[in-house]
Amino acid sequence: MNLDLITLWHTMGWFAKFIVFVLAIMSIWSLTVMITKWISFARTQRATRAFAPQFSRAIQEENLDQAISLAEKNKKSHLARVVGEALFEVKPLLRDRATITAADINSAERAVERQMLIVLSELKRGTGILATVGATAPFVGLLGTTMGIINAFTGMAAQGASGGLAGISAGIAEALITTALGLLVAIPAVWAYNYFTTKIENLSVEMTYGSKELIDYLIKSVGSEFGRSIFTKEFQAQKAVTGSGQISG
Repeated sequence: MNLDLITLWHTMGWFAKFIVFVLAIMSIWSLTVMITKWISFARTQRATRAFAPQFSRAIQEENLDQAISLAEKNKKSHLARVVGEALFEVKPLLRDRATITAADINSAERAVERQMLIVLSELKRGTGILATVGATAPFVGLLGTTMGIINAFTGMAAQGASGGLAGISAGIAEALITTALGLLVAIPAVWAYNYFTTKIENLSVEMTYGSKELIDYLIKSVGSEFGRSIFTKEFQAQKAVTGSGQISG
């Protein structure tokens, strides 16, 4: 038996056509969100893959100026946006060659937390649409099926015994097609929602790990209230040069 969708569409009642129209809107809406989110996630991951090794190298070499410059240039990277907020908090102090206190580091931590909330909010934008479509599309299709079966049996009752099963088969087929469409709309939306939710969790781990690593570096390397100041390396280098000069003299 071949399913002629065009013929079936013409035989549908107005309510079934309305349900199909609603499901079509839901499908287009969810597909638009899927494509937009996929492009956005691909862009931020690509930018982060380029940014992370360079930033890590700059931190290991204690070159904060280069690290700040990298964070400013990679605005598309979720990791750069988060660690950049910590660096932006201490950037004036680094530029003025001032010591960084515990209060400054706490301020940098709070800046990271605020930026993470903003980035996570942006990453989650649209996933609620996918969840809503995945949860409600089957019920919208079932609503069309229920009303179609009611109409089919109402028509059978009006025809009496002469109608038989053949008289309502077209009505039942029309009714069941909306449930099938509802499932076709819901299944990709649920898959995409689960996929993007997992992606967001992974990106959140990356941002948390990167920001904590940077804060630890600030505490250990340039925090004056934690045993070292921003001038420690320069002082030791100057002392070594002075000492070598005295020995040679």
